[in-house]
Amino acid sequence: MQARTSGPKPVRTFTEQARRAQIVAAAITTIAEVGYRNASFAQIARRAGLSTTGLISYHFAGKDELIGEVVRTVVAEMGRFMAERMRAAGDAGRSAAAALRTYIEASVEFIDTHREQMKALTGIFISGGFSYDAADEQAAVSPLEDILRAGQASGEFRDFDPAVMATLIQREIDGLPFLLDMRPGLDVAAYGREVVTVFDLATRRQP
Repeated sequence: MQARTSGPKPVRTFTEQARRAQIVAAAITTIAEVGYRNASFAQIARRAGLSTTGLISYHFAGKDELIGEVVRTVVAEMGRFMAERMRAAGDAGRSAAAALRTYIEASVEFIDTHREQMKALTGIFISGGFSYDAADEQAAVSPLEDILRAGQASGEFRDFDPAVMATLIQREIDGLPFLLDMRPGLDVAAYGREVVTVFDLATRRQP
């Protein structure tokens, strides 16, 4: 998922940045606990330890702007996490198959270790709190498509439509937060291994 931005970013003091981050963190907790539609400024202010909702309104023009910042914050954190893991895999000179495994395992690990953030994010999207269009979908699956195309070019992977396969893989990843909501005690590492195995079998070139 990729959050959109428009126009130049305003210059903010360190204190303002810290306060905004505090409000965003409280919004994430609130949405994860009570749902997007029930997350009021009053509840967010209480969780942020603010004396009045006016402090939220000072930093954010409205709920839409605050929710947009929540989405951007979570997506950016996920992006940094994934980039670090994929860069390490690339530096090791791994194969496309290994890169695909790293991508899946890293995605699953992020979801597992950021359950509150992911619950809030999925709740926002399901409730229509932030739009998600074809361009966002393409941005989400393009790293997977790149891996799959590289594997086909090297002869590691069989012939298939990379866009279709990338979408299938991404949907398996996207479904994990919902499964964790139903089964918090799920063995997430085992889930990741199963997804890796399924798509290793689905993509490999048979001898």
